[in-house]
Amino acid sequence: MAKAETGIGRRTGLLLFAAATLTACAPRRPAASAPIDVFAAASLREVLDAAVAGHGRRSGTIVRTTYAGSAQLARQIAQGAPADLFIPADEAWMDWLDQRGLIETAARRRLAANRLVLIAPVSAPGAAVDLTSPAAFGRRLGDGRLAIAETTVPAGRYGREALIHLNLWPGVRDRLAPAADVRAALALVARGEAPLGLVYATDARVEPRVRVVAEIPAASHAPIVYPAAPIRRRDGAGDPEGARAFLDVLAGAGGQALFQRFGFVPAPV
Repeated sequence: MAKAETGIGRRTGLLLFAAATLTACAPRRPAASAPIDVFAAASLREVLDAAVAGHGRRSGTIVRTTYAGSAQLARQIAQGAPADLFIPADEAWMDWLDQRGLIETAARRRLAANRLVLIAPVSAPGAAVDLTSPAAFGRRLGDGRLAIAETTVPAGRYGREALIHLNLWPGVRDRLAPAADVRAALALVARGEAPLGLVYATDARVEPRVRVVAEIPAASHAPIVYPAAPIRRRDGAGDPEGARAFLDVLAGAGGQALFQRFGFVPAPV
């Protein structure tokens, strides 16, 4: 009986050893990376949603996006919000974070550029708006207000610069419908709550309830540029390498083609 028990014990030991050997030799799955949190300007929603979906299918990486006005997002990052990558609609708010040591300066790059347009509800009568005539602009505005983002966010600042340059500001500065960001301004016009609005060309493309009634001359305002940079997170969490990899995708040929498909134009060098 003792011999039988010894044999069973020996066989059991060999099986356990074999199992341990197979386990050690089997290829191990890489540990799941942490989700990447991207804080981006509201006007980037559609193109980034498409980029995130494609990147997730290819890499298995989870990318979470938060869209709002660039100013609001920059302030949240400065207060410790868990962002891994920041993509505002101007250089100024990226510079603001850079001055506080909160971005990876060496990895900063420009991703795309945009244009400013004047929109009206698609159902509203009237042809194109003559931007060279303050009187004609005022007549088209009627008793309504001009929807425009607040000047704390890039779209509002670009819009104000353009209105001043075109000599339209004196007639509209007291007739504004300020919005928290460019998408909020777009919504005011889409709902018919404002007869005219200043938004990005890419915003007008995604909202079927509005139409472009004038293109704002590019020379009338600062260039509309979307920079991007990884964030130096204070909590030490996140996935810095993953954030840089996603930024490489956006800046690469495929990412740039995606931006152009959604109506953006190449960023100035």
